[in-house]
Amino acid sequence: MKLLNEFIYDFKFIKSHTLQPTWYKIFKIIFVLAVILGYYLIFGSTKTIIFALAFFSLSFMVHMIYRVKTEKFTKTWLDFVVLEEGDRTRAESIGKFYYTAIFLNAIISFVLSQVIG
Repeated sequence: MKLLNEFIYDFKFIKSHTLQPTWYKIFKIIFVLAVILGYYLIFGSTKTIIFALAFFSLSFMVHMIYRVKTEKFTKTWLDFVVLEEGDRTRAESIGKFYYTAIFLNAIISFVLSQVIG
């Protein structure tokens, strides 16, 4: 039950944060699905499954590192900036370290899928 509550907490944060506009959040989902579909069409199912598992696992690790280091997205850490406004906090920005980690996840996942698959 606690794990479900933590998942709901993260989902609500991802849905409500203003780090990216809503259109960008939707675009990211469509982009990832398009990449996976393209990967499947080019490399087949085995390599696509390996790529997807590796990419989502590594990205989950990045998410969890940020979650822990920012104390559930309430404290500034690296490129994740939190502003305090009275008794409330608001995530202000995320940038080069986060997106570099995601890009590296994609490269590592590609290499793994090509070597293992």
